[in-house]
Amino acid sequence: MKDQAENLRRRLEARQNQSMAKTIAVLSGKGGVGKSNFSLNFSIALSQRGKKVLLFDMDIGMGNLDILIGEHSPCSIIDFFEKECRLKDIIMSGPGNISIITGGGMTNLFSLDEDKYTRFNEEFSLLLANYDYILFDMGAGITEDSMKFLLCVDELVVLTTPEPTSIMDAYSAMKYIHSVNKEIPFFLVCNRVFSSKDGKETINRLQNALVKFLGSEAVALGYLPDDRTVPQSVAKQMPFLLFDSEADVSKAIVDIASRYANHSFGEELTLQKKPFPPKYKEIFFGKVGLLLWIK
Repeated sequence: MKDQAENLRRRLEARQNQSMAKTIAVLSGKGGVGKSNFSLNFSIALSQRGKKVLLFDMDIGMGNLDILIGEHSPCSIIDFFEKECRLKDIIMSGPGNISIITGGGMTNLFSLDEDKYTRFNEEFSLLLANYDYILFDMGAGITEDSMKFLLCVDELVVLTTPEPTSIMDAYSAMKYIHSVNKEIPFFLVCNRVFSSKDGKETINRLQNALVKFLGSEAVALGYLPDDRTVPQSVAKQMPFLLFDSEADVSKAIVDIASRYANHSFGEELTLQKKPFPPKYKEIFFGKVGLLLWIK
C-alpha cells in the first residue's frame, strides 16, 4: 500500500503552508468500538505535540465525551442549534489542553434542516484559523444529517475492531461515503487487538476490499491494544493517556498521533502486546472466516 501513502503524503504536505485548521471526522460503522475514547485520546496526543485541537462531539443529543472526562458543560451543540448560541461560546476547556464542544443530552428529536446547517457552516468557518486540528467525533453509523458533516471535512479516520461485524460495518460506511464523494482520504485504525498480526490482517482486509470493489485506497494509521487500562480510566472518567501514560494503549495512541502528524505512513506498524489467545483467534479468524466475501 505504498502508493496511496505516498500520494497522501504529497497531498498533506501541500497543505502545510495553509493557516486553516485541518478537519478530521472519526467514524465507525457500528457503535461500541471505542470511537469516542479514540477521538478524545487522539486529540490529547496531538495537543501534547504542541498543536491546538478542538474536539466536537457530533453524536448530537446522545454525546458522551463529557462523561468520559467527568465534566459537565453548561452549553452543548444542542444549545447552538436550538437556542442560537454562538459556536465560540459553547467551547469548553478539556483535559490535556484541548478544547471540546459536547454533544448534549436528548430533549427531543433533533433534525438538522438547511438553515441550521448553513448557520453552522458560517460559525464554523470562523474557528478554522484558531486551531491546528478540528476533530468531529461522529455518532455510530451514517445518517442523512451526519453525511452533511462527513462531506465537509478534509479526512476521515475509520475505526474498527477485529470482529467481523465491525469490519463489515466499517467497509459499508466507507463504501457509502465513497459513492457520494470519491476524493476524501480514509485512514484506518484497528482497536482492541491482541497482536500486530491481528491488526494487520484486519486492516489489510479492508484495504484490499476498497481496492478490489471500489477502486479506492485507505492508509493504515495504526492499532490499539485490548488494554485493561481503558475500562479503568473510563471508570475514573479520565482519558487513558493521562490516566496511565506508560500503558500499552497510551503508547499506541501517541505513536498513531506521531505517524499522523509527521505523515509517516510508509513506516512499518508495530504493537507490543501479548499474543492473541488461541480460542479467540479461532473465533475471529478461523471458524467465522472473517468476511470471506471480502477476500
